Amino acid sequence: KHMKAHYLQHVPFEGLGSIETWLHAAGYAITSTPLFASAPLPDPDLIDFLIVMGGPMSVNDEDEFPWLIHEKRFILASIGAGKPVLGVCLGAQLIACALGTRVYRNPVQEIGWFPIRGIPSPDRTTFEFPPSVEAFHWHGETFDLPAGAIRLADSDGCDNQAFQYGRSVMGLQFHLENTPDSARELVDNCREEIVPGKYIQTEAEILGAAPEKYRVMNGLMDNILSFLGGANQGDRAAAESRRL
Repeated sequence: KHMKAHYLQHVPFEGLGSIETWLHAAGYAITSTPLFASAPLPDPDLIDFLIVMGGPMSVNDEDEFPWLIHEKRFILASIGAGKPVLGVCLGAQLIACALGTRVYRNPVQEIGWFPIRGIPSPDRTTFEFPPSVEAFHWHGETFDLPAGAIRLADSDGCDNQAFQYGRSVMGLQFHLENTPDSARELVDNCREEIVPGKYIQTEAEILGAAPEKYRVMNGLMDNILSFLGGANQGDRAAAESRRL
């Protein structure tokens, strides 16, 4: 039986990117909920891996996007059921919000390619980022670290760039999944946000990144997915052995 990965999509132009390649290679069947089309959420018990994508809205925009309320409950239920959960950008903010912490405007916007700094992990159950890696950013909000979460990365522009909650929940403020195509989609759909700023690059800088930058970044995303998916298989193996 195929394991099932499910992703929550908030706008048509923010899809899985390189995550899709990894999921196919790992043998997952992929389903999705396009929340912008008012699609219903699945039963959390029927999925093996939840991925929450990005989007230009805020987690606080519940009046404008009422589906945010149901989505946060669904994320919390998935975490409670012990599912691996990965949140990207808005997805990370939604996990933080679902875990009861606040999401608010960051002092600066980060748009473009900027380094994040990995924070050495306390043990092998915590994912370890490289000391420095260039990642693709497109965010204006941040969050307080949820209670019980471990900070994994920071940057000059933003303290909470990545966190892990338990063994198999992770939130990333940045987009390791981006490909040249998805970077172009973001620029085409959110161009009005590209204004002069300390951590805002020009369109030419954003789209002119060397292929090597994407290769390194997508490779790091593969490592994260293997880490979270490995928790999945470890838990499943333990459950199977109890059943025998």
